[in-house]
Amino acid sequence: MLQGETQKRYETYGYVLDFRQNSVSKILKNRGGTVVEALGGEFFMILELLANPNTTFGIQEKVYISKERRTKIASVLGRMKYSDLSSVAKNELPAAVERSVMDNEARFVAFFNQSQPITPRLNALELIPGIGKTLMRQMLEEREKKPFASFEDIQKRIGLKDPGRRVTERVLSEIISEQQVYLFVR
Repeated sequence: MLQGETQKRYETYGYVLDFRQNSVSKILKNRGGTVVEALGGEFFMILELLANPNTTFGIQEKVYISKERRTKIASVLGRMKYSDLSSVAKNELPAAVERSVMDNEARFVAFFNQSQPITPRLNALELIPGIGKTLMRQMLEEREKKPFASFEDIQKRIGLKDPGRRVTERVLSEIISEQQVYLFVR
């Protein structure tokens, strides 16, 4: 890859937030069928999907959306904004984000182990709710001694209550409102 070139990133799977049978896409005109609103499990993209005919879904169901592994999804219609989600999807979003964070605990523990300063006065850790300068310094010192192994390890060694929920809060704030710095949402 050349310098300055950006790599396209695609979601492999998503969590169903809502679905409408015999509906029309909000993104692509003349595309209809069972339309699914989903949260991408890796980059937290909000996506509109078109289901294969005669497919049923459960709310919060994990579905594969990559071209190689699709069984229930015919195509990814595009990205949606939070404001375009149905009320059901908006209500389901926090649980889907939390499930994705917990399913990918190792990824977020690695964030705690590898985070770097964003500016000379601000470390990425400080963007996680509940982490201020004092706790951030303590985390940096502890991870130098031994990298964190899990959310539970972070909680025991640092005293940060429920790190998974803190990450979930940050992801939700990145999805719902404009941020100056995005840590997890693409």
